[in-house]
Amino acid sequence: MDKPAPTAYPVHPLIQQRWSPRAFSDQEVEPYKICSLLEAARWAPSCFNEQPWRFFIGASNVNPRTHEKLASLLMSGNDWAAKAPVLLLTVTKLTFTYNDAPNRHGAHDVGMALENIMLQAVDMGLVTHAMAGFYADKAVSELLIPEGFQPMALVAIGYPGPPEVLADPLRERELAPRERRPLQELIYSDQWGVGYPYCFS
Repeated sequence: MDKPAPTAYPVHPLIQQRWSPRAFSDQEVEPYKICSLLEAARWAPSCFNEQPWRFFIGASNVNPRTHEKLASLLMSGNDWAAKAPVLLLTVTKLTFTYNDAPNRHGAHDVGMALENIMLQAVDMGLVTHAMAGFYADKAVSELLIPEGFQPMALVAIGYPGPPEVLADPLRERELAPRERRPLQELIYSDQWGVGYPYCFS
């Protein structure tokens, strides 16, 4: 199901077409496409080129045990995501390698790497849905994530499926119009709360 963003200004089609569905097809994702997603992430920008991102990837057709392990981390509201053929856990390194100082930009940089994955997915006919609703402490213990690293998001990846595979109220949310706050609420000029008027003439 296509659900292009109703943008106020023109944007690249990959951005306009990216959204976060919950309905996934049973079709498996080809291994080379998974590798392309991860390669896209590898080339994201990062502070001091730290590349703080790490990824656990579980594909039901390649390494089903890891897929099951990642699915077991889902909170009950996100159990629909277990049906996605690929699950990905993003992890950030909390310190810089060169001086061991805290890296307050790490989560930001992992987010940029994940956006690369998401846009690459759109280009290949895939869809993605990132979730905060998973058990991070369980991820650390089950996956033996070392100290100094923090799980960030669990991501469902696959081919889009029909909304009919979802039960209500998830189906209703799947079919609902996409919404974003208007630009006027999000961008400032000169100081906090002072609007940036140049996009709204």
